[in-house]
Amino acid sequence: MTLVAGVDSSTQSCKVVIRDAATGELVRTGRATHPDGTEVAPRFWWDALATALAEAGGLDDVSAVGVGGQQHGMVALDADGSVVRDALLWNDTRSAQAAVDLIAELGDGDPAAGAKAWADAIGSVPVASFTVTKLRWLRDHEPELAARVAAVALPHDWLTWRLAGYGPAAEGGVPDLSALTTDRSDASGTGYWSAATGEYLPELVERALGHEVVLPRVVGAAEVAQRVARPGNAAGDLLLSPGAGDNAAAALGLGMVPGDVTVSIGTSGVVSAISPHATADASGLVTGFADATGAYLPLACTLNASRVLDAACRLLGVDHAALSALALSAPAGADGLVLVPYLEGERTPNKPDATGALHGIQLANTDPAHLARAFVEGMLCALADGLDALRDQGVPVERVRLIGGGARSEAVRAIAPAVLGLDVLVPEAGEYVADGAARQAAWALARESDPAAPAPGWVLAGEELRTAEPTPQVRARYAQVRDMVADRPA
Repeated sequence: MTLVAGVDSSTQSCKVVIRDAATGELVRTGRATHPDGTEVAPRFWWDALATALAEAGGLDDVSAVGVGGQQHGMVALDADGSVVRDALLWNDTRSAQAAVDLIAELGDGDPAAGAKAWADAIGSVPVASFTVTKLRWLRDHEPELAARVAAVALPHDWLTWRLAGYGPAAEGGVPDLSALTTDRSDASGTGYWSAATGEYLPELVERALGHEVVLPRVVGAAEVAQRVARPGNAAGDLLLSPGAGDNAAAALGLGMVPGDVTVSIGTSGVVSAISPHATADASGLVTGFADATGAYLPLACTLNASRVLDAACRLLGVDHAALSALALSAPAGADGLVLVPYLEGERTPNKPDATGALHGIQLANTDPAHLARAFVEGMLCALADGLDALRDQGVPVERVRLIGGGARSEAVRAIAPAVLGLDVLVPEAGEYVADGAARQAAWALARESDPAAPAPGWVLAGEELRTAEPTPQVRARYAQVRDMVADRPA
């Protein structure tokens, strides 16, 4: 049996799966937690990866590894390969003003012209989550540290680099910044790489940071990114595949094809699709990312997803099972009670300083059941807006899957097809990002002997079909109030 490993280095934890390269059979797993917060020292990711790999039995008998990771996070390195400062993560919104400034600058002071210029250049309009905005924030707020930056990597790039033996000499690594690698999917979320052309735009890095830096080499979908010599090892050299951003890795793990849409309810809410063509949405609602196969992964991302359900549990003093039961006991539309779920600001639409709001409060709907229903429906309405935005970009929408921690809720499974207006497939719970990274590793391994080998046709999980009568009135009511929100107090 030839084994491959897939890693999911997410916001909250590191998961490792080790699978049979031929069949996808799960052999063993490991897991470790990450610190909370929106800025994290990357060494904690490295330590968590070591712990998860050890729990999974190590890599001695593994032939290839793929690393999937949270997108956008800024890992700034100096000339010696040391991390300059704690990484700013995708959900750190301090660079919101930097995004506004960069958009205006590219439009010569006209925000609308700037948004179009950015969409034309990279397929997306930058928001606070994008790496390019974090580089501008660093330049403006920590200029001494910005001046030290010699290379910029993303979380999965940095972990792949470290697994290959690179890193600061003081930590036993080889500080070769030119050995940094990434893939199309993660590069497309930086704000300075174009999915349409497959090229970096270094002038956008300089505009943000103020000087040139080393950027990771973008490796093709099933190419070998790194090769670690292991003389005498029965499994041979360890191959490292390009890895991927978490959404692209999950799409690969789920076997998505054009027409497929995945709604992921995790820390963030993501509506992503496989598309045969690149998108360029000047409104900023859809980001024009690449996928992990050579196609494209346009997506809409919200900051508020499963933690909306967590907040409802805290508010009502119940666990998630009880929250689900309460929501299902209330009527569709919660008798006019509507939650606008911008509890942590919002990315889509771009309202980083917004707060959440409850509208339509009446004596008849101020009870736990109606509140629970409003929280579930509000979260799903925000995701449904993302689905509409994909359609507006000409992205085919034929089949919808529902995944993520929030999809474990029976209320979410039952209400989602009603709010989305489509039947929904719910795969069995799994580590889709890690599975996709493992599938990519198996693909790269297969290409060693057959350059035309397709991605392995693993079938990893069954799916449950959920249907419901559409409730367009819920969407209509939400649309009436979604912009009626206040900003957070200074």
